[in-house]
Amino acid sequence: MNIATILDMAAEAFGDRVGVVCGKRRLTYAQLRERAHAAAVAIKAANAKYVALLDVNSPAAPIAIFAAAYAGVPFVPLNYRLTRQEINELVDRVAPAYLITSADYQPLIAHRRDVQIVLRDAFLDLPIAPNAIEAGDDPRAVAVQLFTSGTTGKPKAAILRHENLMSYIVGTVEFGAAGEDEATIVTVPPYHIAGISAVLSSTYACRRMVQMENFEPKQWLDACRREQVTNAFLVPTMLARVVDHLGDGPSDLPALKAVAYGGGKMPLTTIQRAIKLFPGVDFTNAYGLTETSSTICVLGPEDHRAAAGAKDAKIARRLGSVGKPTGAVEIQVRDESGRVLGTEEAGLVFVRGGQVSGEYLALGSQLDADGWFPTRDRGFVDDEGYLFLDGRADDVIVRGGENISPGEIEEVLMTHPAVADVAVVAMPDEQWGEGVAAAIVLKSDARATEAELQELVRGKLRSSRVPQRIVFKSALPYNDLGKVLRRVIRQEFSAS
Repeated sequence: MNIATILDMAAEAFGDRVGVVCGKRRLTYAQLRERAHAAAVAIKAANAKYVALLDVNSPAAPIAIFAAAYAGVPFVPLNYRLTRQEINELVDRVAPAYLITSADYQPLIAHRRDVQIVLRDAFLDLPIAPNAIEAGDDPRAVAVQLFTSGTTGKPKAAILRHENLMSYIVGTVEFGAAGEDEATIVTVPPYHIAGISAVLSSTYACRRMVQMENFEPKQWLDACRREQVTNAFLVPTMLARVVDHLGDGPSDLPALKAVAYGGGKMPLTTIQRAIKLFPGVDFTNAYGLTETSSTICVLGPEDHRAAAGAKDAKIARRLGSVGKPTGAVEIQVRDESGRVLGTEEAGLVFVRGGQVSGEYLALGSQLDADGWFPTRDRGFVDDEGYLFLDGRADDVIVRGGENISPGEIEEVLMTHPAVADVAVVAMPDEQWGEGVAAAIVLKSDARATEAELQELVRGKLRSSRVPQRIVFKSALPYNDLGKVLRRVIRQEFSAS
């Protein structure tokens, strides 16, 4: 099944319902399909092999996603926050392309004959196609190509086929389930898998999408009030900024019913404050990867309520988990040799299911013979099936042959009342190979010493976990999706 089928179903069942809102522009689902058909005609006329998008959130994003599907070519959103050189290196890899951008980002693209550049306003006003466009029926065709962040080398091109994305949508969303009054606010950029899944899942549920070009907490709150937003997805840093903006004041969002979060580790203090600030809101932790077409594990609203009020430590700690696998996937935890581990045993997380692509352009499939994909995340499963993540495999500190997880040290340091944020990384050590280092951000007007924090860790964990060096910073480096850039911190410790 082609992902354009999602839009066909929405337009036929709820054609008059508003599907996209961005500023003053509003499109019904029938108009969204009409625009996607018009764009598909233009894409075919350009003989493009890819449809690229270099822009912030706007109606051009969902139109381009579906237009590419109708035209039978992959949709490739590009990260507009990259440098000019990095952007053009990615454009080299998708030429010949039909590239949609705005006046803000057009100057970043080098002039070339194998890329047809179309400005956003012109794209949104393409002449209506005289005839409807029928999507292809090859489920194995590539629907979306997403470039990875490239933190350990050149960005890889992750491949998501129509069958992967449809497996995710059909397995997790009920068609037409949203009421006419329901709206979701889209703040994640279109070049992230969460941005892609927001478009597809909202369209399948027939829920109105309220787009924000860039996230800012006050504007987010204002948009939620103005558009009577009922559903939202935020990365942890976004939710933290909303919580900090509100302080102890009321949220004043009576329409808001559900908030999902993911994309990075959620500090316990942030979600605990959010639950208190939004007492009538259902919170969901959604864990997924680009290579898995989005969410593979969910910690649902009932789990949040149970854990937040639990006296049983075993249940309370689940607020720090990513929940249980969705019904569409299976999860395994293995050691370095490939042996499947039991409950409470930490190792490497593997996932299997129809939505799992695990494939990169030029590199091919990374699935093993039985269809399992290595997420490169570390974690363990408790006896009730809840998955707890413990950082990336690449983040593990190897001290004298002993594997040390940064996460367990960070959790201890975050219990100090003066600590606002922390990242633990490896630093070079002549005796042990690698040692433990920590970068810490203190709360405003709070104080703590290196010795004091080292003693805190020493009192809770083994001596090998005590940071050999602690530096205090005004802020930690994060990417735009809320993931701390550990490589930058590691480089700082290595250089010093």
